Amino acid sequence: MLTDLLLRFVFGGIIVSCFALLGDALRPRSFAGLFNAAPSVALASLVLTAHSKGLGPITIEARTMIAAVLAFFATACIVRFTLMRVNLRALTTALLTVLSWSVFAAALWLIGWR
Repeated sequence: MLTDLLLRFVFGGIIVSCFALLGDALRPRSFAGLFNAAPSVALASLVLTAHSKGLGPITIEARTMIAAVLAFFATACIVRFTLMRVNLRALTTALLTVLSWSVFAAALWLIGWR
């Protein structure tokens, strides 16, 4: 149990560091945050799940990650449209973001992306 946690910590740190270096090398600097968070954590999660539980659970995790990305993309489009065309306050837009992502994610889950 302790070795599994240590392995997760070390491997996750290595993956995050590699993506941080990649993000730091790209211009503009705003890409650094994109490369530091989600892809590195997702890859570390998939590799560690494969190592500990085999390839079967990876398909479920990967499909869930794809569904979350699709829901995020739809939400980003809605937020972009809202910020560009509709004059809403930031709190209202943030609440719209959470609500729309939840709706899209639930819809994808219901149609079988689980």
